[in-house]
Amino acid sequence: MANQDLTFLPDPDADSISSDVAGFGGLLVSTQIPTRADGSLELGDITLQSECTLQALKVALEKAGSSLDRVMHLTIYLTDIADRPAFNEVYKRFFAKPWPVRAAIGVAALGVEGMKVEVTAMAAKA
Repeated sequence: MANQDLTFLPDPDADSISSDVAGFGGLLVSTQIPTRADGSLELGDITLQSECTLQALKVALEKAGSSLDRVMHLTIYLTDIADRPAFNEVYKRFFAKPWPVRAAIGVAALGVEGMKVEVTAMAAKA
């Protein structure tokens, strides 16, 4: 049953079982993985994966009427918490003060073997 007050933008991958962005009122939620612009997964080092993940987040939020500077909260999932400094270097190229509230969580694995990072963000519509 559909809720009239919720919006869902489909994931660009037709086989995905997740929406790209969900919205309620002025709040948007999006989870992104290291997807290149052509839709393929980037499974290289943490820097490349972080760049692709945050770029995918930027694109998804902009399609939904928001932007990275409207992100209020970001949860970062890393398969190796020792990758946090490398992720942070990329993060500082995509975000600026005032920084979003954020948490970095070490996890045993992500949805695809070789994937090192995934993010979930909450953002306000522009």
